[in-house]
Amino acid sequence: MSEDVLSELLRPLRLIDVYHSMWQAGGTWGVRGHDDSCAIVHYMIEGGCVIGFGGDSTPVELRRGDLAVFPHGTAHSFAAAHGVQTTPLSALVPDLRPGESGIVRVGTQPYRTRMLCASLRYSAIGEPGLYSALPRIIVLRRHMLHGEPLLLRTLDSLPFEMGRTAPGARLVTLRAFETVFVLSLRIAMEQLAEESPALRALYHPGISKALMAIHGSYAEHWTVESLSRRAGMSRSVFSQMFRELVGETPMRYLTMRRLLEGKRLLTDTDVAQRDIAQRVGYRSQVGFHLAFRKEFDMTPGEYRTQGGSRDGRGAHGLAALSERPGRQGR
Repeated sequence: MSEDVLSELLRPLRLIDVYHSMWQAGGTWGVRGHDDSCAIVHYMIEGGCVIGFGGDSTPVELRRGDLAVFPHGTAHSFAAAHGVQTTPLSALVPDLRPGESGIVRVGTQPYRTRMLCASLRYSAIGEPGLYSALPRIIVLRRHMLHGEPLLLRTLDSLPFEMGRTAPGARLVTLRAFETVFVLSLRIAMEQLAEESPALRALYHPGISKALMAIHGSYAEHWTVESLSRRAGMSRSVFSQMFRELVGETPMRYLTMRRLLEGKRLLTDTDVAQRDIAQRVGYRSQVGFHLAFRKEFDMTPGEYRTQGGSRDGRGAHGLAALSERPGRQGR
């Protein structure tokens, strides 16, 4: 069931572009990135590096064969060692365009570190609430990938595929990186659940069933009681566990799921505004109007007219750039 929840959460996200490059580094080197509205992947082919987030956060060491995923594109540095001077990423990769592959060299020869890097840009409306709770970095160690032949074969094939100019090469690379991203999240759910409340929620046998119900059948008349029955839990235990793992109450989560679907219909379809309320689970247009305005500080009509231009970062579920105090791993 947990895998089904992952599929449902990622369903609204459509990968439209990928920026990828092969990094070669040697000597004493360091690179400083910035917040970005995308998912980022680092795969250590040879050597290693240290990931830092500034402040008092503990550095994360990556070694040969490790895979690091940054679900929210959180600003970080990667360097030969902790505390070395860093160069802004924009100075090293100023003009790389989507679908292009390049080699970036930093530091001095001999280049003993090789790393595959990619930024995955998605298009979608709104941000799945649970996705925003994922940790800022997910690290899959080399030994965790040994039982994942599809992921390993894809990672091993990417350096060669990135340099090809054959017909369809860009689409193949795009889908390959998307496969890496989805498989990484699945492995994290299975092997790292105890390190993140969000991952625990996805893997929890009861909470995952409730999440699947909310994401797949958001227009139904759900209550805390009916969701707890779907989860096979008592109402009190379900409410407490849901809030602990997801970070908000079941009904608040349901409301946001409905409103985000309303935003998608307002932007991506020609469905009449008067019909959207019922489609997303509201009994009246007035109720949808009031909830939408309270949450987004504009009416559904204003949102449609402006095409979502005032929707904050509003592009997709991988644009959660802000730190959330109290989230494990953030």
